[in-house]
Amino acid sequence: MAKGDRAALAALEAGAEAQDQAPPRRSRTSGIERVLQILDHLQTKGEACTAYEVARAVGAPLSTVYGLIDDLVEKDVLERDPGGALWLGPRLYRYGLAYARNVDLLSAATSVMHRLAAQSGETVQICGRDGDDMVVLAMMEGRDHFQVTSRVGTRTPLNWTASGRLLVGHMSEEDLVALFARCGRPSPTGRAETDPVVLARSSREALAARLSIQAGESDFAVACIASPIQDPDGVCRATISIVVPERKAGPEAPDLVDLVRESAARVEAKLGWRR
Repeated sequence: MAKGDRAALAALEAGAEAQDQAPPRRSRTSGIERVLQILDHLQTKGEACTAYEVARAVGAPLSTVYGLIDDLVEKDVLERDPGGALWLGPRLYRYGLAYARNVDLLSAATSVMHRLAAQSGETVQICGRDGDDMVVLAMMEGRDHFQVTSRVGTRTPLNWTASGRLLVGHMSEEDLVALFARCGRPSPTGRAETDPVVLARSSREALAARLSIQAGESDFAVACIASPIQDPDGVCRATISIVVPERKAGPEAPDLVDLVRESAARVEAKLGWRR
């Protein structure tokens, strides 16, 4: 090898070695990801926040978040009240309506929800799962205007509610134990089960029975009677439930249980999911 070639090879090897030893490049957070972080924080928080609170929560530079927020407010993705607090804007509501119109499950469940509310006179909810939480997807209030604290968009730990347990009841016992060990939390009333093994067993049993009832676990004096909406593989994709005063959820109210089960089956039939 010629002297010049040896020098060139040595330089290449030295450059490669230096590159291997160089610290890894820091990954940059894209503008889209920052926007999603802002929206996710507001949705999870469930109430208006200042721009400073949002920036602290997402761990982004103030100047970056302030610039994005100003742009989002201008485009109606966020709205700012006179005091400067930020909340989700009307443009997101329009997107949500368009999405809901094209989701077969929610469309079928919503029509059945209205029928069940009329039959029972009680508040009815359609609920789904988002990670470790149960989320209220749709709701129809009953005639007696019983005060229900949860509204559309409300997130609740899976172990607090009848619907939450049904939504994961199709999982294996091992996966359920791991899930509840991670996400099971004490409820405000102190009555929600937190033992992962007990929760895993009750979830599977509730799904097999197509019925889950909880009373006073997430809210004082409030009960829920829920039934699963299952796809052809038996996976619980959503639930339909009646929310009632705790005194109405006992054995003396079999009609409500039958109505909820029949309503869940009606949704499955509309979707062609009845097995």
